[in-house]
Amino acid sequence: MEKLIYLDNAATTATRPQVLEAMLPYFGEYYGNAASIYRFAGKSTKAVDEARRTVADALGAKKGEIYFTGGGSESDNWALKATAFAKKEKGKHIITSKIEHHAILHTCQFLEKNGFEVTYLDVDGNGLVQPEKLEQAIREDTILVSIMFANNEIGTIQPIAELARIAHKHGALFHTDAVQAFCHVPIDVNELEIDMLSASGHKFGGPKGVGIMYLRDTVKIGSFIHGGAQERGKRAGTHNTPGIVGFAKAVELATANMEESARKETELRDYLIDGILAKVPYTRLNGHRTKRLSNNANFSFRFIEGESLLILLDQHGICGSSGSACTSGSLDPSHVLLAIGLPHEIAHGSLRLTLSAETTKEEIDYTIETVAKIVERLRSMSPLYSDFRSQQSEEK
Repeated sequence: MEKLIYLDNAATTATRPQVLEAMLPYFGEYYGNAASIYRFAGKSTKAVDEARRTVADALGAKKGEIYFTGGGSESDNWALKATAFAKKEKGKHIITSKIEHHAILHTCQFLEKNGFEVTYLDVDGNGLVQPEKLEQAIREDTILVSIMFANNEIGTIQPIAELARIAHKHGALFHTDAVQAFCHVPIDVNELEIDMLSASGHKFGGPKGVGIMYLRDTVKIGSFIHGGAQERGKRAGTHNTPGIVGFAKAVELATANMEESARKETELRDYLIDGILAKVPYTRLNGHRTKRLSNNANFSFRFIEGESLLILLDQHGICGSSGSACTSGSLDPSHVLLAIGLPHEIAHGSLRLTLSAETTKEEIDYTIETVAKIVERLRSMSPLYSDFRSQQSEEK
């Protein structure tokens, strides 16, 4: 393929060259098990310890509050399941939102099958959880509130500090899935009163297969993986030392340039949004216009199917994703888009484009022109669009 414009950075990012360079020695030269006590393993042990400090500093946390996991989904499962079973004598009620990642929603469904009750909060048309809705839903037996920091599809950033304060006022713990937000927006777990936080390395230039769980030291929940003393007995399994080193290096690089990267991405994001809305009629921007991740643009185009758009974009060298889950074998549109009030037929015609700091204005210009042409072509073949235009002509 001659041209490749990668605009699916919410799905995964390229591992940065500096990250790969930092990881390589721990595959070969320093391959010792970080849990071993002999000197040869000392290099690995020290590397894991230093990585833990780097991550903790990025969150304003203590080093001992950072646990390395296999990724964001594992951390989400740990936060919900371990809290549920640790606090079940106090209550069995959990609150989350309708637009969470499936790592949260499916875990909640599992807990419901095991005797817990889950309230799924509605969101407004921009995808925001309203604090007053949480206040109304919370009960004496509520043990946990889990609300994602920023939505993976529409990019909306939630009022985390206010939501966490409400949870604590009623004696519940607060967890946030920060997979999309960590290293993209500043997060201080103490200022925001976060008890637990999930993140994943491959969303900000780190390797796949490694994540973290921030667990406040005053929160007492059980282990998630049993079978060893790693991670202070909370998460058994040999340390993925190369991945942990890579995670920390990616954190170091991302936090050093976070403000500049966000400024550049926001400028290009708004240029993309304005360009698409100007060139493609009957198009809707999904998510809050300003309270959104700096790299996220999500559109719904009336009268087309998102899957057809993705296929044709791919033929033009553009990688994006659809708000619809059809590409993964489901005929249902995105649960996020339905939750913000879109009808099925509009939710099916959605496109998510997510930028990186390396995205150029030339790439955005090409994308805007290409999307406009493809949408026009697809609508020209749509009976629904033809009927709509005919009706418009008659009304005139």
